[in-house]
Amino acid sequence: MKRHHALLFFNLLSVFLISGIVSAFDITGLQPIAPNGIFSTFSAESIPKNKLAFETGIEISGEPDFNRFYLKGAYGISDSVEFLVMVPYITNFLDQYDGMEDISLGFKHRFYDGGRYGPDLAYLVNASIPSGGDEFSTDGRFGLGLILTKRIGPFKGHMNLFYEKPGTGRLNDEVSFLGGIEFSAAHNFKLLSEILAKKSHYSREYNQIEARFGYRIKTTDYIHTTIGIGFDLKNRSPEYRIMLSVSFVPPSRIKQIRKVYEKE
Repeated sequence: MKRHHALLFFNLLSVFLISGIVSAFDITGLQPIAPNGIFSTFSAESIPKNKLAFETGIEISGEPDFNRFYLKGAYGISDSVEFLVMVPYITNFLDQYDGMEDISLGFKHRFYDGGRYGPDLAYLVNASIPSGGDEFSTDGRFGLGLILTKRIGPFKGHMNLFYEKPGTGRLNDEVSFLGGIEFSAAHNFKLLSEILAKKSHYSREYNQIEARFGYRIKTTDYIHTTIGIGFDLKNRSPEYRIMLSVSFVPPSRIKQIRKVYEKE
């Protein structure tokens, strides 16, 4: 009997420990499609009306170790409103968990064009469908964000503030501050930097402060390739994050080629 009770105790302890670990998983949520953003920082810019954009990528995280594959999509409802969706899939979390995260949906609306001197302003309303595995889900969530974008010469800066309410009551609300800068080093090449400060759903304080750096290459008018690396500056969790993505985005304007004919 004592042996049975001891076995039951250790089983319950194992469930408790695993539940604590997976509850600390870094949920992605909705992310921007390049080039209208940095890595996780959104730009107030949108894709053109009636146009579709797609992005696919991989994120490799160390300590904790896992891989995140994802597919993003966006549709331009108007030149200032777009619908976004993100479908992430996780592999090798703690060397034993694979499965989907919650699917994220959202609407981004640029409600103010700053023109030459002011910033562009947009808001983002988003929600997650409780479609992920137990290890990678908060049973859905909904949120609201404010986005600011300003260009100064070859530099373009973005600032985001997001609030997220998890679908599970036992989890904490999330608050995120993000800032990013892109520097146009050439007509088809940008240097990227981003800082993220986040109070996650498993913490009551800002437990993630991560810096990210990388570059983006515009290989054609429609294709953008982004490579980056991130480091957590507070808890070293993750110790590093490697990101690679390819996006297919229609340009805002198609260059018109004027043909000049000479009379003979």
